Amino acid sequence: MFTSINPFTQETIAAYAAHTEQEIEQKLQQGDKAFRQLLQVSLEQRRQWMMQVAKLLKDNVTEHAALITREMGKTLKEAKAEVLKCATSAEYYAENITAMLEPKPIISDAYKSYVSYEPKGIILAIMPWNFPYWQVFRFAIPNILAGNTGLLKHASNVSGCALAIEKVFADAGFPAGTFQSVLVSSKNIEPIIADPRVQGVTLTGSTPAGKSVAALAGKYIKKTVLELGGSDPFIVLKDADLEAAAKTAVQGRMQNAGQSCIAAKRWIVEKEVVPAFTAEVKRILQTLQQGDPTLETTNMGPMARPDLAAALAKQLQDTIREGAILELGGTYEGCNFAPTLLTGVTNNMTAFKEETFGPLAVIIEAANEEEAIALANETDFGLGSALWTSDLDKAARLATRIESGNVFINAMVRSDARLPFGGVKQSGYGRELSLEGTHEFLNVKTVYIQQ
Repeated sequence: MFTSINPFTQETIAAYAAHTEQEIEQKLQQGDKAFRQLLQVSLEQRRQWMMQVAKLLKDNVTEHAALITREMGKTLKEAKAEVLKCATSAEYYAENITAMLEPKPIISDAYKSYVSYEPKGIILAIMPWNFPYWQVFRFAIPNILAGNTGLLKHASNVSGCALAIEKVFADAGFPAGTFQSVLVSSKNIEPIIADPRVQGVTLTGSTPAGKSVAALAGKYIKKTVLELGGSDPFIVLKDADLEAAAKTAVQGRMQNAGQSCIAAKRWIVEKEVVPAFTAEVKRILQTLQQGDPTLETTNMGPMARPDLAAALAKQLQDTIREGAILELGGTYEGCNFAPTLLTGVTNNMTAFKEETFGPLAVIIEAANEEEAIALANETDFGLGSALWTSDLDKAARLATRIESGNVFINAMVRSDARLPFGGVKQSGYGRELSLEGTHEFLNVKTVYIQQ
């Protein structure tokens, strides 16, 4: 059984029975059948169905958001924004998928040669709980429009979200089996990956989970895309707009209770502006109201599970013992973790070396911009990064030296359907979203025609 527990109240919401081997086989059969059906369906028809997905999400945003909040704890405002982002992304892809799938002509010695982009079959998605709708839809929308079908193994604590997403695609008119959720534990995932009807695996989650899934996929020669952990640097140079930088740093760290792979986890600040930046972020952090995520006055909900809060508390205490200074917060009860700020953090401390997945902000002092870039790169991760400076030419130069899949200048790191998203180093490989993400699970086929 998979149990959904309200993080704020710790009350049990629902329990879901894991699917049996027979039920999983039925889903694989249905997914393969739907794939064969989609091959006969026009792109225009798939576009119309996807526009209906967007409409259903918009029309029922309140119900979907309430489910997200109950299962993983983010505020209703954040949950509604997540659902609407899925809807607008569905509209974007429906409007642009034709160009993304257009065959690409190549000049060669042939009479005619080109590259076509063709669907492959069932794509298995292994998805986390922190953005239970967006993480799923950003995989599903382009793949289904391109003609693949989707099989979702969601995090067990958001099983209700998984089933609700399945219903959206069914209600939109897609053939039965186009998108299905399978309730199965991670230890039982290998037979699904091994199944020849499954043509690829995409995973968003921790680096250890990514290593495990990549090993299994490699064993069976299955294409993978991995979006893994992050310890994103948020670099503030001395010529930055400190007020804007501080506001964005807090938002980038504390949204979703800090539970985001691309959260601003390491605030690296040039020495001259550390006091002013510290004072401003501390002021903003003190205005945050952590608590009941269903209330309008709450702007930060609980963490998703008590064990996650306890793990973050240990990282916090370890870092304090190593010499960091607790400026604000540091307390928690159950899943409710107060917004917390540490200063005096150095590169030999736990909060610098490890990914911290929760509302813990740390300030690291850099002597100059050279040291700031060096500190930013002194990590096994390479997902997102932010750089704040008023000199945009300098920003462009420094961006090439930051080892990450995303660099945002004077802005908060976020995923956007129009831009490719993914990481390097231990943050994974492959890309989601945009043209690059759309092509990841397609057969990039060379066609060569000689007269």
